[in-house]
Amino acid sequence: MAATNFTLVTEFFLIAFKEHPEWGLPLFLVFLSFYVTTLVGNAGMIILIRRDRRLHTPMYFFLSHLSFVDLCYSSVTVPQMLAVLWERGTVISQARCAAQFFLFTFFASIDCYLLAIMAYDRYAAVCRPLLYVTIVTEKARLGLVAGAYGAGFSSAFVRTVTAFTLSFCGNNEIDFIFCDLPPLLKLTCGDSSTQEVVIIVFAIFVMPACILVILVSYVLIITNIMQIRSAGGRAKTFSTCASHLTAVALFFGTLIFMYLRDNSSQSSEGDRVVSVLYTVVTPMLNPFIYSLRNKEVKEAVLKLLCRSKPSGTP
Repeated sequence: MAATNFTLVTEFFLIAFKEHPEWGLPLFLVFLSFYVTTLVGNAGMIILIRRDRRLHTPMYFFLSHLSFVDLCYSSVTVPQMLAVLWERGTVISQARCAAQFFLFTFFASIDCYLLAIMAYDRYAAVCRPLLYVTIVTEKARLGLVAGAYGAGFSSAFVRTVTAFTLSFCGNNEIDFIFCDLPPLLKLTCGDSSTQEVVIIVFAIFVMPACILVILVSYVLIITNIMQIRSAGGRAKTFSTCASHLTAVALFFGTLIFMYLRDNSSQSSEGDRVVSVLYTVVTPMLNPFIYSLRNKEVKEAVLKLLCRSKPSGTP
């Protein structure tokens, strides 16, 4: 029995909703429709920003990268979820699991950094309007985006190497829909405290640091808005930040619930629900959030539709 318990694991068996096998097909269809919508919505946003010159501004430059990252971020995890649901469980090698975890962490980290950069961009636009073009220059925004990708790679590399130097033994069943950190930590054996500290430290450099930048930016923005005398002026100025705030609340709200809490309080079913929110729902909703709340995007969509309309059509 002891030998069995400490047999090293070289592959994992992903399984989800085993308590409710009848959910497999309905969830597969729902997730598939969400994924297709994510691909179409984010790819459409990128094309729209590239084609319409009115959207060639720093805010939409950052938004195009956010759409690209959301598209990749969703593509790393959702196909695996669909395979798990369709086959009612699937085997994944440790190397493939590590690759998925690296890519997921890489794109999720970039998402965090981009949302923080977009908060800074809104601060510069609202609080320093006369200096905005000199603050957020083309060189500055290219540097900020390159920094986000570089920092995301560094964080993902260290966290992946640290996580997969842990020993996994005994049970190889991951009661989850893709290779994520909380369910993997439940399969470790031996003393993993050092690795967990490293993982937590690097998580602090990503999530809380980005949240701090966003909070400081919006404190300064709100302070500036409150100095505007007319209610209409305050509402108009704040509306330019509403889409970004909605995206921040959705993304960081679910990540905080998932990662910044005690492992002992986590339940597999609750974790799966939250993971669906930040891997499937949020990337799908972001293009709609920015489309519905931005006049420029709506006008660009109408212009594109009019161009694609056949001549002579009423």
